[in-house]
Amino acid sequence: MDDEQLYIEVPASTVNYVNRILEGYEYLGILTTINAKRATCVVHTTKDTRPLAIEVLKSIDDVPVKILRNREEAE
Repeated sequence: MDDEQLYIEVPASTVNYVNRILEGYEYLGILTTINAKRATCVVHTTKDTRPLAIEVLKSIDDVPVKILRNREEAE
C-alpha cells in the first residue's frame, strides 16, 4: 500500500463534507473523487500524516467512512 495515498468510500452526499473536515485540519489530506457513483476517493497525505488522517476519518460520527486497501478496490 502506498504510504501517501489513502483510499476511502463514503456516502455520495457526504464527499464535500468529508473534504471540508480534512481542510479544517490544516489540509491534513487532499481529497479527490475516483468513482463518483460509488463515492470512492483518494486522500493524498504524507507518510507522516496518514495515520492521523485515518484517525480523523474514523472519528466522524455522522458519516460511515470505509477505508479501502488500494486503488483497484476503489475503482
